Amino acid sequence: MERGIAVPDAPDADIAVDPHLVERLVRGQRPDLVGPLQLVANGWDNAVFRLGDDLAVRMPRRTTAAHLIEHEQEWLPSIAARVPVAVPLPVHAGEPTAEFPWPWSIVPWFEGRSAASVAPASREGIARTLADFVHALAVPAPGNAPHNPYRGVPLADREEVVWDRLAGRRVERAAELAVLWDHLVQVEPWAGPPLWVHGDLHPANIVVTDAAPEAAGVDPAALVAVVDFGDLTAGDPATDLAVAWLAFDAVGRAAFRARIDELGPRDEATWQRARAWALVWATAVAESTDGDGPIAAIGRHAVTEVLLEE
Repeated sequence: MERGIAVPDAPDADIAVDPHLVERLVRGQRPDLVGPLQLVANGWDNAVFRLGDDLAVRMPRRTTAAHLIEHEQEWLPSIAARVPVAVPLPVHAGEPTAEFPWPWSIVPWFEGRSAASVAPASREGIARTLADFVHALAVPAPGNAPHNPYRGVPLADREEVVWDRLAGRRVERAAELAVLWDHLVQVEPWAGPPLWVHGDLHPANIVVTDAAPEAAGVDPAALVAVVDFGDLTAGDPATDLAVAWLAFDAVGRAAFRARIDELGPRDEATWQRARAWALVWATAVAESTDGDGPIAAIGRHAVTEVLLEE
């Protein structure tokens, strides 16, 4: 993961997490792993510290998201064994303490950078490998899988909130998006069993190689890992296919879709719901972020891409 990643458009933290707090937690529960700490990401829901050379500490920063890290601790072992891409399988499931009341994790450190730091046109190199990941993840989930009321659900469950966002003043090209949403929300819903869904698959949660674009013989956007499984849930697999619009331009999207359809063709209704989920994500970002941070940039890109196609 790239050094110094920040999300300037993220909400304020409910608990300020600093290296001194993290060092005390690690020393108290895994003294064998104590090492130098460096803050590398202060994200939407979590702060991430590099621990030594090979590990990272993932610390919740908001009450509303604190329980999500438990999903990773419980379910990533089985997912890691199935998918062809590295995921942050916890090395230690940190327990709450009197000083820090939420679960936290020590996970592997992935050398590379956020795909959000790579221009969309340069992400085509990860399209096929990312499609392999999405396909491998999307198997029927057990009955006790996490339920996320905002991801993987029927589009009708998100209809009212999207209309409210489009009626406001924060979403660019809202009138065009409204016409598209009116069409997409009527697409046939998912009728299959609930499948595993990452739930937040966008460039900021994808790690790619850190090679400079001009490095001879090296793909600057080779896929290293998929991270942040806090929104993991069971439901409509079209939710994760939305990454086709969130991460790629038309060329990369075509490569991603072609590989998905090689592995197991999805019907047109599923691809249309995926486009709708990209619209859902983009309007959520537009409503809740300001400025030029990476999440806002992904949202603006998604708006352009979902409106690009007929």
